[in-house]
Amino acid sequence: MESLGFGARLWLAFVLPWKVLFDGVFAAKVHAAGSARLEPALAPVRDVEEKEAERDLAPALQLLSILQREGRFVDFVQEDLSGASDADIGAAARVVHEGCRKGLRDYVEFEPVRSEDEGATVELAEGFDAVRHRVTGNVKGEPPYAGTLAHHGWQASRFSLPKLSDAHDPMVVAPAEVEL
Repeated sequence: MESLGFGARLWLAFVLPWKVLFDGVFAAKVHAAGSARLEPALAPVRDVEEKEAERDLAPALQLLSILQREGRFVDFVQEDLSGASDADIGAAARVVHEGCRKGLRDYVEFEPVRSEDEGATVELAEGFDAVRHRVTGNVKGEPPYAGTLAHHGWQASRFSLPKLSDAHDPMVVAPAEVEL
């Protein structure tokens, strides 16, 4: 299986938790996939490869760690909310949202992919950038496409994480807390 680049993994790190949170069927598939044993051919082979993979994942894990520290994001998505009321979930989501928003603003700046207002009519010419545009709905034929802008998209205009020490273990997203 081919490895995803950092940008694609970063995008997944942002999108997948929300999809897991709001799509129960998808969440069940993720849970099943996470519970499944890796086939021997896909299992990690050597410590060197594992450390290399950890270094490659370090920026995404560091960002996840920031979201946990500032907004308790991992706690929120790991919580079983099946018995919680909508009001309780909404109250928790507000706290998580405020903290995660603060954490992101410290290290990432976002700007819209498209400058038009949502709801505006836009045209996607032949050869449009499929990385920056997702065509949905009743897609037929070849471009150009004319449609309504449902979401302007987001792209990072700045991404600057703090430098970590060599002793930092990127796989530790949040250390255990022991209160004395």
